[in-house]
Amino acid sequence: MLDIKWIRENAEALDAALKKRSAEPLSAQLIALDEKRRAVVQKLQDMQARRNAASKEIGQAMATKNTELAEKLKAEVADLKTTMPAMEEEERQLNFELTDALARIPNIPLDDVPVGADEGDNVVKRMVGDKPTWNHKPLEHFEIGEKLGWMDFERAAKLSGSRFTVLKGQIARLERALGQFMIDLHTSEHGYLEVMPPFLVRDDALYGTGQLPKFEEDLFFTPHANARLALIPTAEVPLTNLVREEILDQETLPLRMTALTPCFRSEAGSAGRDTRGMLRQHQFWKCEMVSITDAESSVDELERMTACAEEVLKRLGLHFRTVTLCTGDMGFGARKTYDIEVWLPGQDTYREISSCSVCGDFQARRMNARYRGKDDKATKFVHTLNGSGTAVGRALIAVLENYLNEDGSVTIPDVLLPYMGGLKRIERAA
Repeated sequence: MLDIKWIRENAEALDAALKKRSAEPLSAQLIALDEKRRAVVQKLQDMQARRNAASKEIGQAMATKNTELAEKLKAEVADLKTTMPAMEEEERQLNFELTDALARIPNIPLDDVPVGADEGDNVVKRMVGDKPTWNHKPLEHFEIGEKLGWMDFERAAKLSGSRFTVLKGQIARLERALGQFMIDLHTSEHGYLEVMPPFLVRDDALYGTGQLPKFEEDLFFTPHANARLALIPTAEVPLTNLVREEILDQETLPLRMTALTPCFRSEAGSAGRDTRGMLRQHQFWKCEMVSITDAESSVDELERMTACAEEVLKRLGLHFRTVTLCTGDMGFGARKTYDIEVWLPGQDTYREISSCSVCGDFQARRMNARYRGKDDKATKFVHTLNGSGTAVGRALIAVLENYLNEDGSVTIPDVLLPYMGGLKRIERAA
């Protein structure tokens, strides 16, 4: 969430930033709403001050036996008590309208983010590794999995409908191995603290990281105790909210946390896209990284986090490229984002497997998460970052397509062998 004080002082900068995101200017509308709110607040404060003063004057009038003045003042106080509740309700409504409006405004891109309309304007930052070369025909992951007999979409549809998959046997173990490898790498070598968070969260947690109110249709909700809980769309939500409404010591920063969790997304805006296979599922596993930093460290932390995600693919021996997202393709809460796109031979294209973003204090303002330096009296909002380290299901897709053998089997990458119980190749089910 952006600060209305900043918007009042930087109206042109806000509108310029929104233009980069192909959004309409909003500064005049927001400032007008804030001015209306401030006028009501001032009027209410004046009324409260007058009520308090009149109450004192009543005592003075009574002390001097000025009954006429006392009665006049009592009538004035009674009138104020009658009119003030309506004014207080108007203040509450204007506060809600302003907060809701601010909650729907995307974050301000950093100056070095390329300006563009969509993914076609993203900029390749680096290419890593080489595309595999074979004599046999590449296949898509669902063709490989179904031919091997370890991937079942038909039965998944009977159980749950579209965008679900049943994995069995050797491929189920391969997916589990990928997740275990990722969490082990990030905790043992990259310095992230492993966390096992709840998979159901309250609305205020979703609001804190920006899923609400703008992206409500992408979430799965369940009734709970006269309210509701949501299945997490990403572990970013519970991990980031661990510092909600807290004041941290600057010396404890950065906090680096990681979690291997299932994620649940309705994919409301993806009708007709990637309907075959596992690329876009309602339920999937992901290894998430979250960092909480001070204001000075967050941009450098983005580079570090991205390198941690890239290391996963390097160890798996997969070819990938890292791209800087343009303003039109960047997420709602991000100031800058790197997407890591892995090469999929079966599709003959790159597909996103990780997205690493720095959010500045955008989420922290929503969560009221702050820090204080050793010699500071005032607090500052923390900066937050999140990144996939990586999406487990998409890593499974990449391994299946890149390690396909001519006979239809799949060689297991060396780094995963310790997790596979001696299995070196995925063979057809008996």
